[in-house]
Amino acid sequence: MLSRTAENLYWLARYVERAEYLARTIEATLRVTALPNTYTGKTNEWDSALLTAGVSASFYEVYEEADERNVVDYLSFSSANPSSIRNCIENARLNSRSVRTALTSEMWDTINSAWIDLQEAWGKGTKTREELAKFLRFVLETSLRFDGSAYRTMLRNDAYWFSRLGLHLERADNTARILDVKYHVLLPEEEHVGGPLDYYQWTSILRSVSALTAYHLLILNDSLPRSLASCYGNLVRNLDQIGVAYGRQGAAQRHARGVRNRLEHSHMDDIFQHGVHEFIQEFIADNGRLGEIITKQYLI
Repeated sequence: MLSRTAENLYWLARYVERAEYLARTIEATLRVTALPNTYTGKTNEWDSALLTAGVSASFYEVYEEADERNVVDYLSFSSANPSSIRNCIENARLNSRSVRTALTSEMWDTINSAWIDLQEAWGKGTKTREELAKFLRFVLETSLRFDGSAYRTMLRNDAYWFSRLGLHLERADNTARILDVKYHVLLPEEEHVGGPLDYYQWTSILRSVSALTAYHLLILNDSLPRSLASCYGNLVRNLDQIGVAYGRQGAAQRHARGVRNRLEHSHMDDIFQHGVHEFIQEFIADNGRLGEIITKQYLI
């Protein structure tokens, strides 16, 4: 496969996953803001949404205040935000057009129809909470349709494996950032861990990653598809498949296995003792390095 084709498939999957993640982040933030003021205190949940998405600095170059209207617009529709949902879907379509013959008809139809609907129904953004809820549901359904189409219709070859690499690398980064913001930023210093605000925030965040019942699954448990351990199990498997197909292993395989091994041999007690924020920051850095290594090894 040409490196350009592999790159387009890789980023196509990343953009679709990122759009879904941003929609889930907005949904979770709306739930937290529904708390009475006596619970939320001095916490600015919309600031936390920007931090989770990694766009806080660029946001304040455009807006002065992080309120619901501004943050929703920036994360969802702003052309000034390269990672807005609108730009993610548009970039996903651009990448899919470049590799049209490598996609199944179901995958192409999902992305192309989503792009058309985005222009026709959401060209001017949303004006009410009801319209916003419909838009977020549209984004989630688009991602689920695309992921389901890829899983059910693609041949298990290098096109599929590169697509899966993009999905799981993006998903691991997103889950880690959600965890980091929850532990390090969102809960005010004067609030107690395990208190009402802490519980409600966790409930909202866990709904955003489809894991309401047990937050400890998000890091080390393979049974949850969005956990860090599950993402790296899939990354190792797909990188190994690519290595077999091309007849050689490389730095990407070694790095992914190293991160996977650390997750396998970690325990929550040790993570809490060392510091969850420090653990997550180290993971985010390692995950970013894997993306750089994959790019150098296969996509350039």
